[in-house]
Amino acid sequence: MIEVQGVSKYYGTIPALRDVTFQVGQGEVIGFLGPNGAGKSTTMRILTGFTPASRGTARVAGFEVHQSPLEVKRRVGYLPERVPLYDEMVVGAFLRYVAEIKGIARAARTTEVGRAMERCGLLGMEKRTLRNLSKGYRQRVGLAQALLGSPPVLILDEPTVGLDPRQIIEIRKMIAELGQDHTVLLSTHILPEVAMVCQRVLILNEGRIVAENRMDQFQGGDAEARARELESAFMAAITRDRALEEGAA
Repeated sequence: MIEVQGVSKYYGTIPALRDVTFQVGQGEVIGFLGPNGAGKSTTMRILTGFTPASRGTARVAGFEVHQSPLEVKRRVGYLPERVPLYDEMVVGAFLRYVAEIKGIARAARTTEVGRAMERCGLLGMEKRTLRNLSKGYRQRVGLAQALLGSPPVLILDEPTVGLDPRQIIEIRKMIAELGQDHTVLLSTHILPEVAMVCQRVLILNEGRIVAENRMDQFQGGDAEARARELESAFMAAITRDRALEEGAA
């Protein structure tokens, strides 16, 4: 469902991504890990058509992002790190507006908005002003707008950032359920989150993929134990990459 081949991105002479290559199969939930500035958000913005790659190719559901941007957007639900909401609107009107932008037929919009609100725990919130929502409910609205139209691919950038522990648990459970019906690329710094919901992890450092692991490689008895093993693998990959870079220099 996602194919990235030799993608690089430069801002002037500064590389944000360097020859990134990976694939995500249908129905996979992939954790996208890396330090701040590693290139995770840049990769997601390229996959969603918000910014072009400097070189390389990226495909979503068989469509090349640069050549067929509208076809890609029809097949992707995107939740950026900063949820794009119009604070003066109410929840229901905002979601109906997004449904219209996505090209959902007028006759189907009410049903589709209701389905997304129910799935994201927003029933009863339709007339609430977005400005007055808590951080957790704003994230829920962000997930609901990503789900409108039931796109086969979901790209979620730090969906639980800034939430309290109860909200994190609720959103994490929701993401795990979404993985039953969608291909999910999930960027997060919360390793127990990855251990609970992902089948595979890709680790980026300084714009390059430096490691790839399947979660079943980690044999911890619970999510916390697997998260500790993942943390060790993460740190080992970053340390190894830095040593190689320093040696090359």
